[in-house]
Amino acid sequence: MKRDTSAAFDPVVLVFKEGSKRVIVRTVGEAANALMRDWPSDDGDEFLAAVKACMDVMIGKAEPEHIRQAIIRAADEAGVTAIAVLH
Repeated sequence: MKRDTSAAFDPVVLVFKEGSKRVIVRTVGEAANALMRDWPSDDGDEFLAAVKACMDVMIGKAEPEHIRQAIIRAADEAGVTAIAVLH
């Protein structure tokens, strides 16, 4: 099964742990990496929904904007600051 990790959306800047780390997320691949490598916890309903949204976008079952909204909700759940940038 081919997965598209390049699907792009308007950027979201994630600010972790009182500003010590910032990650800019613009593609589904970057979103998946942030969730798997940078996220402060690997549980929570919104975290799991964001991981599922990544897979759905990668296999073409959802539009890239779906992951953008999911990662913003997951950030809120985890106490990560999410700065939504619109073009």
